[in-house]
Amino acid sequence: MGNNMKKIKLDIVGLSYSQTQSGAYALVLGEVSGRRRLPIIIGSFEAQAIAIEIEKMTPSRPLTHDLFKSFAQAYQIEVQEVIIYNLVDGIFYAKLICNDGKRSVEIDARTSDAIAVAVRFDCPIFTYEFILSTAGIVIEGNDFVYLENINETPEEKSVSTSVSGYASISTEELKTKLQEALAEESYEKAAKIRDELNKRKAS
Repeated sequence: MGNNMKKIKLDIVGLSYSQTQSGAYALVLGEVSGRRRLPIIIGSFEAQAIAIEIEKMTPSRPLTHDLFKSFAQAYQIEVQEVIIYNLVDGIFYAKLICNDGKRSVEIDARTSDAIAVAVRFDCPIFTYEFILSTAGIVIEGNDFVYLENINETPEEKSVSTSVSGYASISTEELKTKLQEALAEESYEKAAKIRDELNKRKAS
């Protein structure tokens, strides 16, 4: 098999708005045991599907990936792992390794969908060494945009909060606005409101 096909475990380290393509997001995976990062450009729908699960927000109705999970579990099928197994012309190829207790089946998927499913099944994400050495970016130190609002210090946050104007609104009103934002599926807005509420709890 050789070192090139060595399986490397990845974590989700960031999800940020893509500077290069409008409406796209950069999902950044990082090797658990090293400094390389794998940025993957994904659509806003898939980015939301990943963010919602990481942030443990509950949409009013199940999203496609929630439906996939319910469907799989209804038939006792577990997704055991996700492998990003190839990279051709800048496109990442992924597959789900699924098991019903009797046999293991590989199912092809878009990488963004595979990750959205992985976070719901809480299963590990892997790639091969040849992909990381081709497309990985080495990060010096920790100068990286982490999932907005997962690893931010309160000082950084207060700037964006005052801009969005939530600072002047009463806590009760904010809670109402949070419900409205979730009903409209404006998850970015919901996250900002949630941060403001969390900030108030902390202070």
